[in-house]
Amino acid sequence: MVVIKRDQLEEIAVLLAAVVVPAILTAVLLQTHSPQREYIFIYMAVVAVIAVLRGLWPALLAAAVSFLLVDYFFVAPARTLTIADEQDLVNLAIFFGTAGVVGFLAGRRRAAQIRAQGLARELRNANAELVRLNRDQAAAAQAAVRLARTEQQVQLLQQAEQELRDLLATISHELRTPIGTILTDSTNMLRTQEMNTSVRYRIEGIAAEARRLNRLLADMLSLARIESGALHLTLEPVQVGDAVAAAAERLKRAAPDRTVEWDPKEAGVSVLADWDSLGQIFDNLLDNANRFAPPGTPISVRVGHEDPGRVAIRVVDRGPGVPAAMRERLFDRFVKGPSNAGDGTGLGLAITRGLVEAHAGSIALEDGPPGETTFRFTLPES
Repeated sequence: MVVIKRDQLEEIAVLLAAVVVPAILTAVLLQTHSPQREYIFIYMAVVAVIAVLRGLWPALLAAAVSFLLVDYFFVAPARTLTIADEQDLVNLAIFFGTAGVVGFLAGRRRAAQIRAQGLARELRNANAELVRLNRDQAAAAQAAVRLARTEQQVQLLQQAEQELRDLLATISHELRTPIGTILTDSTNMLRTQEMNTSVRYRIEGIAAEARRLNRLLADMLSLARIESGALHLTLEPVQVGDAVAAAAERLKRAAPDRTVEWDPKEAGVSVLADWDSLGQIFDNLLDNANRFAPPGTPISVRVGHEDPGRVAIRVVDRGPGVPAAMRERLFDRFVKGPSNAGDGTGLGLAITRGLVEAHAGSIALEDGPPGETTFRFTLPES
């Protein structure tokens, strides 16, 4: 039994088409009445199409069949196969020239396409074999690519961090200088006795707004350093009592009627902290308590050991407490208490959390008895 392969069937079909298509065209043209000298262009188009689609040899076969059909049916004397004049030779040259040129070019394109398809199949097969036989190597290569990308991202982040530091330094210099000048001059003017009440009131307003703007600038710069990772800590053993005493004294200058209660013996423990940052933590918490606590009530600072290697510090005030709707976003930026929304920058607690976490500690609002608000934070014991 003879088995014909698919490729062989396709070749036979192509050759049959090269013969049948000109024959069908001839049958159609015999039924029309257009000028017969134009038929050659139609056959040439058929030959060119076959050349583009199937290549050189089918085009040559179609050209030969087309020439024979044109010569037999449409060239005088009709119904004879003769080459009577130069026009027949020209027709023959045109047919085979068209088939040769177009077929050659199309054949090269088709061969290139076949080679490309073959290469694509080989690449797919090779890739499948590589994935199947070398999964570990492929995973290692992917890990290497991810590592390279990570290193690139780290470099970009380091560059961005340096640019941010430069920007912060520029902002600090360019804004602090005019704000400091406004604050200094307005304060000096207030010390002058020869000033009417209206002018004094306005200058006091200028000084107050300058202090507020200076505090907002300082808070924004602090938060930017924390969030960008540009915060640098000098960690050393610090006595909690010393930090509490210094912060209480600073609060006393700003709010003379407010007292801070704390036990020096209880606070006589040492933590591993940056002195300036720890002072800022206490300043923010004491300032927050001072703004929300009723006048005349004290603020309590309590120190104790609760977790191994950790010192727990609580700042307690007798304020109205924190509404339940605000508890989840209390440490977010620009969140202010509803009863005192006009005071402060709304950044104090966000900065405090960033500073505490930079010390590998944690901070939270504790549930307490009614009439008390307690912020608890931890620091590593030195």
